[in-house]
Amino acid sequence: MAESVVLQVDGLRFAYPECKVLDGLSLAWPAGVALVQGDESSGKTSLLRLLAGELAAQAGEISLQGVRLRAQPEAYRALVFWQDPRSTSLDELTARQWLASLPACHARWDAAALATHVQGFSLEPHLDKPFYALSTGSRRKVLMAGGLASGAALTLFDEPVAGLDRPSINYLTQALAEAAHHAARLVVVAHYEALPGIAWRGQVTLGRPGEAPAT
Repeated sequence: MAESVVLQVDGLRFAYPECKVLDGLSLAWPAGVALVQGDESSGKTSLLRLLAGELAAQAGEISLQGVRLRAQPEAYRALVFWQDPRSTSLDELTARQWLASLPACHARWDAAALATHVQGFSLEPHLDKPFYALSTGSRRKVLMAGGLASGAALTLFDEPVAGLDRPSINYLTQALAEAAHHAARLVVVAHYEALPGIAWRGQVTLGRPGEAPAT
């Protein structure tokens, strides 16, 4: 039996005024984990923002579990977890306050999973710190703990190992390896290379701006 497609992308085109990023990208990814690979300035973050519905493509269609972004934008975004780790929008919140806000946003929120990820990433000492006081690695770990616990149909992580210590990288790899067995949700990771020990269910490699992606 063919695997059910969770994320469908057809003919996606996107360009900034100064450069083309994607030109006709198409994907059909099942549940599990998938990799968006590429060097700096290859468009990895832009693709995640397009998949999150944060950027609008000039052409093409994105659908998630059959919900089309163009036709049903609010319903689509309700199925997505995305938080840009470079954003300052959370700076005044503590990690605990932000995590406490997520159950209202994600219908499949898993409190037990959050507790597991907080422990796995050694986050307990950092929960009452505001985001502006967190290191790059701790900020990313908080965001990933929330994303993994969200239960979202599509969870997007941008450069997840940046700033992480070796035990946290090991835990992230373990968590993603387990996510590869999800039956109904997809975790998409943008990184410059494939993390070892993970059964990627889909992969796209982005070239420099103007180059066609390899799938």
